[in-house]
Amino acid sequence: MLSIWGLHMGATQGLLAALVGDAAPADLRGTAFGLFNLVNGLALLGAGIIAGGLWSSIGPNATFLVGAAFAVVSGVRS
Repeated sequence: MLSIWGLHMGATQGLLAALVGDAAPADLRGTAFGLFNLVNGLALLGAGIIAGGLWSSIGPNATFLVGAAFAVVSGVRS
């Protein structure tokens, strides 16, 4: 499972960083990367807290079901 997560991060993080680099003005590029990484880190922290809370209180099945529900909702909203 960890290898799938690594493939996902490898496929998306470079692309997202390239988009940030292309969209940011040259004089604000460092700030843009810092903000991107801050938001990314906070989102991963929040996801980890939610997943850990679900795993501890309800069980592993709930963690994966809620993750699947988030994926479906994000796919519908796109």
